[in-house]
Amino acid sequence: MSNNYGDWIKARRKAAGLTQEQLAETAIMTRTHIAHIEAGRRTPSREDAQRLDRALNTGDVLSSFLPEQDVAVADYFEAARQLEQQATEIREFALTFIPGILQTEAYARAVFGTEYPPRSEEERDRYVVTRQERSKILTDRVTPVVWALLDESVLRRMIGGPEVMAEQLMHVVGLAENTRIRVHILPFGLGYHPVLQGMLTLLWFEDQPPAAYTEGMSVGKVHDSPAVVRQLQGRYDLALGDALPMKESITLLRTTAKDYGHHD
Repeated sequence: MSNNYGDWIKARRKAAGLTQEQLAETAIMTRTHIAHIEAGRRTPSREDAQRLDRALNTGDVLSSFLPEQDVAVADYFEAARQLEQQATEIREFALTFIPGILQTEAYARAVFGTEYPPRSEEERDRYVVTRQERSKILTDRVTPVVWALLDESVLRRMIGGPEVMAEQLMHVVGLAENTRIRVHILPFGLGYHPVLQGMLTLLWFEDQPPAAYTEGMSVGKVHDSPAVVRQLQGRYDLALGDALPMKESITLLRTTAKDYGHHD
């Protein structure tokens, strides 16, 4: 997005004599999220913009002149999407699909192209663009820290055809080899594991308690209960302990991509 919006917020913050941390405390946001907004890497939600207006005494300027953002996600995922944009650490577990922030455009298009009821081409484009926008959090080399725990079924289930799968798996390999993410595979031979029931995302923040997001068929839920979040973290940790080491996981990703027809 254009950085005029972020630059303007930064100027108003400095004029008010506030540090990013002080503004974050007043606006009930994370300092990292404000830093990303000021740098033009992320767009605040309307609720965030309203809080920034109140904190900076800017009337309704920030909420009225938000950069155009055509967000297309399932209703139940919107709260999780906003948390994802603020997180300093994200740990994903995927049982069926590559996690959204790691998907290539072709893979995302194949996913949205096979849903029921069918979407129009225009609507599919909106969902694909939103998914690609979400992945831009990875352009920052440091934040958020991302771990991806993938059931082997994610590698074996062919989405979009051999070329799409090969490209997708090598995209994950590239992110891992460039140390942008950590990736671990839960092999079929393991059998049952503690997160086999569905998709799980764990999120940590700079100055607010951790949260979790779980998703099943046409339903998703953000969990902020400390007891529930700790339980889900424990399940993730147990499964991670049984996963292949990162080097072996990258080798399996490469081998599977080669099986789909990829050639180095």
